[in-house]
Amino acid sequence: MKNPKNTVNESRAIYHKEPHFIYDINELDFTKQYTYADYLTWRFKERVELIKGWLHKMTPAPRRKHQRISADMQFLLMSFLKKNKKKCQIFDAPFDVRLKKNKKEKVITTVVQPDICIICDLEKLDERGCIGAPDLIVEILSPSTTIRDTQDKFNLYQENLVKEYWIVNPDAESIEVFLLNKENKYYSVGIYNELDGYTEVPVNIFPKLKLQLKEIFEE
Repeated sequence: MKNPKNTVNESRAIYHKEPHFIYDINELDFTKQYTYADYLTWRFKERVELIKGWLHKMTPAPRRKHQRISADMQFLLMSFLKKNKKKCQIFDAPFDVRLKKNKKEKVITTVVQPDICIICDLEKLDERGCIGAPDLIVEILSPSTTIRDTQDKFNLYQENLVKEYWIVNPDAESIEVFLLNKENKYYSVGIYNELDGYTEVPVNIFPKLKLQLKEIFEE
């Protein structure tokens, strides 16, 4: 007769099974859709994002200009938040933002790492990052991410009601700003660059804030 204690231990083993960690990205099937639960088991060095379950590799290291623009923008935004005692928090990649259309959606299949994001609803933050839409997302284009940032992520952020989305083009030294309209569709507020006579770009989630373009793009 089977020992009842062993039966209990076997049951516990079934329901508390250790996750199978993946240490080599080549073990993954890029034709398969994954979830955030899968994402948490990945231990390889490459950075990846999940967009509606589909795996996307991120660039190994952004260009120097990309990094400098990101650092300058963060400094300007952080200075404003601290000076005005805003409760919002700013984060840069790598920082996991888990997106889902509604609270009833139990399985998360989208995890992105925006270059910069600002979250004002601090209840969305936990030890693993942010769950829900940030108030502002900034993506800085690179040759390998242009299509993803201008199409895939544009649609994704629109669907998830990210209030304000900036696409920064380091080569053109321009920033295009998108806001949601009454139908929750993005419309372009404008493309800001010094060649067209602009000197600053407004941060619409903070009506009093305008960033000077020369402070973002000048070497």
